Amino acid sequence: MSTILSTSGPKFAQVLIAVFGFLAIMSVIFWIAGRANGRKVKPIANVVFLGPAVVLLMLGLIVPAFQTIIFSFKGEDSIKWVGLSNYDWIFTDPDMRKVLFNTFLWMLFVPIFTTLLGLTLAIFMDRMKRESVPKSLIFMPMAISFVGASIIWRFVYNYSNGFKPQVGLLSAVVKTVGGHPQNWLLEKPLNTFLLMVIFIWVQTGFAMVILSAAIKAVPADIVEASALDGASGFRLFRFITFPSVRSTFIVVLATQVVGALKIFDVVRTMTGGNFGTNVIANEMYSQIFVQFNQGKGAALAIVLFLLVVPVLIFNMRNLRLERSER
Repeated sequence: MSTILSTSGPKFAQVLIAVFGFLAIMSVIFWIAGRANGRKVKPIANVVFLGPAVVLLMLGLIVPAFQTIIFSFKGEDSIKWVGLSNYDWIFTDPDMRKVLFNTFLWMLFVPIFTTLLGLTLAIFMDRMKRESVPKSLIFMPMAISFVGASIIWRFVYNYSNGFKPQVGLLSAVVKTVGGHPQNWLLEKPLNTFLLMVIFIWVQTGFAMVILSAAIKAVPADIVEASALDGASGFRLFRFITFPSVRSTFIVVLATQVVGALKIFDVVRTMTGGNFGTNVIANEMYSQIFVQFNQGKGAALAIVLFLLVVPVLIFNMRNLRLERSER
């Protein structure tokens, strides 16, 4: 206990010094800005409001990004240059190909199912009188972290060997209908899709709420005019509702794609990446913090970043196109 206190004392003092130093620098900057007048006001105001944000952005994002790029060309000790060997390992190693394939499955199935399910629920809820109650219940999993959701679903997928009662919900249901329960998290590739269910369960409420707000923003006179022209049911959804919420649908879909690409918590908590369920984010963590290979971990981080960038660019272009059409 005394050792812990002796080591935490200097660190706490360093944190206090850093905080007070930052406040002192900001106080000086604001004091200078308050005494400025004339032509100096605008450039000083830009420095006051943008300067700290730019500095923090450089220290917290840009500098680490460049360091990660450099480390991706080095070995596990981050000293010896190895060129493109880390990237060659990612795309040629059989185990890494499986990791990439699993990540592709997450990116393909999870966003589509989550967004479509959210849209379906939003349409159904829009026709209910007391929609707030079911919406709250469906949105409730969003308040749970992925780790907490994984622990909950671990009870659902639980399997008991021998003659012990099946306390897992899925195993109990299968046994009730005459099937044979199995250790679900060991069955490949079923286990990967079972992990996807957890992500979909958590994120469907988010997609539903966003799309429901977009549906309610559709002008009522357009809907009424379409109904008078004979449009109803699926035709009304196809020609009126969906075109009106298409941009929101794309934004939600892109958000889910990014979330699926970065998935880590569910895989780490449920299987640790074992039994054929590993993904890029979990492998990156394992390389850096378990196997202490900084080079391979940095290369995986760069690959993950390159996969996310096209989705973000597409989302930005879609938003600009929408604004230009207004």
